[in-house]
Amino acid sequence: MSNIVLTTLNSRFSHTSIALRYLYANLHELKKEAEILEFVINSDIETIAEKILDKNPKIVGIGVYIWNAKDVENLIKIIKKVTPDTVIVLGGPEVSHQPFRVDLSKADYIIQGEGEISFYKLCKDILSNNPPDTKIIKAQIPIVTDLKLPYDYYTDFDIKNRKIYVEASRGCPFECEFCLSSIDERVRYFDIEKILKEFEKLWSRGVRNFKFIDRTFNLNMKIANRLIDFFLSKKEPYSLHFEVIPDAFPESMKQRIKKFPPSSLQLEIGIQTLNPKIAQNINRRLNIPKIIENISFLENETNAHLHLDLIVGLPGESLESFASNLDKLVSVTKSEIQIGILKKLSGTTIDRHDKIYKMIYSDTPPYDILQNIFIPFKEMQKMKRFARFWDLYYNSGNFYHTISFLWKEDKKVFDNFYKFSDYIYQKSESTYQISLQRLSKFLFDYLTQIKNYDKTLIADSLIKDIIRVEGRSIFDFIKEHASSIPDMRKIKISKQNKRQLLHST
Repeated sequence: MSNIVLTTLNSRFSHTSIALRYLYANLHELKKEAEILEFVINSDIETIAEKILDKNPKIVGIGVYIWNAKDVENLIKIIKKVTPDTVIVLGGPEVSHQPFRVDLSKADYIIQGEGEISFYKLCKDILSNNPPDTKIIKAQIPIVTDLKLPYDYYTDFDIKNRKIYVEASRGCPFECEFCLSSIDERVRYFDIEKILKEFEKLWSRGVRNFKFIDRTFNLNMKIANRLIDFFLSKKEPYSLHFEVIPDAFPESMKQRIKKFPPSSLQLEIGIQTLNPKIAQNINRRLNIPKIIENISFLENETNAHLHLDLIVGLPGESLESFASNLDKLVSVTKSEIQIGILKKLSGTTIDRHDKIYKMIYSDTPPYDILQNIFIPFKEMQKMKRFARFWDLYYNSGNFYHTISFLWKEDKKVFDNFYKFSDYIYQKSESTYQISLQRLSKFLFDYLTQIKNYDKTLIADSLIKDIIRVEGRSIFDFIKEHASSIPDMRKIKISKQNKRQLLHST
């Protein structure tokens, strides 16, 4: 039995919650009365409630995020119906700013902000029968160097089966209007010596996949280079994920990044737009020449796998402007380009554009934009499908050689993929649960029937894509037109970080 249960619903089984582990680590003497339980969205909510209540907790602390808000709403209602005296405390990004757009009224307390100090104090007060009168608690901002670190509380099961999230800093120096990080306190750094000791302990326990959640990893070069040097000193294969700003790669960092072996380093780069006027609209700093220069460097002189972000629906940006962004990025990189749909998050200042650009958003998570003055609802729906199909065809790497035939003649990436996206949807009437065989057939038919490419040329190209993944079979419709069929028993590919490898030649 546990007086305190810390829980959340992660978006995938492979994910872990570093936030719960921070809360647990900073419960001090109350740790012995607490337990972490993690679940996954879209699971049976009554079963989740059952597992939580099996612990007979007095306090249930729940992390609320954009992906689990509706599930949490239902979970709260069930717990309160079954055990009305259980105290429910909410925290996390989805409740840190108002208005709340799901019904969380049955929760007893909501902590807004970084909760390590405030959650501990609240639990002490509740367990000593001295609960506060106020429901909304503004969190006391912790001094990060004083916090107990969470890394001992990743279990051996986590290390073997799940992603391990880490951080060296909190906060963001930028003020992009669509992003909650723009509201954060100034950037604060953990003690680098303590961090490196913790990472060494994780390494000795077998962690080889480190995902940094820092918003701007390459802001402080001294700390960033210390962390990079730590991993470069390791000999066994590993995987790192950093979120970086695209215009800050001094020579010291460039030389280090060059040393990373293939499939070991992924850099997430938030481009969002390459249109200076749109960037100014959302208070985003852009040095476009430097951005293109650095992306070209990373693409051509390093083994880093890039994950670039573009957003559809930014205030003032037309589809023509977005098309220019996508065409430019595809011309300088073969890595993933994640196409996101603008969201209106509580607490951000993006709503100041609502009247001017007639921005209309969904009221339910994830609060996607529905339309604006430049992109009507029907076009926005098409762009949401475009983004999904782009991920299936381009970002997956499954069609690395063949997908470029769509725009090979005129280099108009957006225009050609837009037409292909419409074609797929007409054929499938779905954006999910489309098998690799059907995806391959759609592409083959489109390129040979609509674009009039030679069937043998496209079949041979698809075979080159298929044989890059061990164990895959060549589909019959491809065999029918291929010039030759390779012996799949002789084809091998490394299984480490397969998606990254599929974006390399």
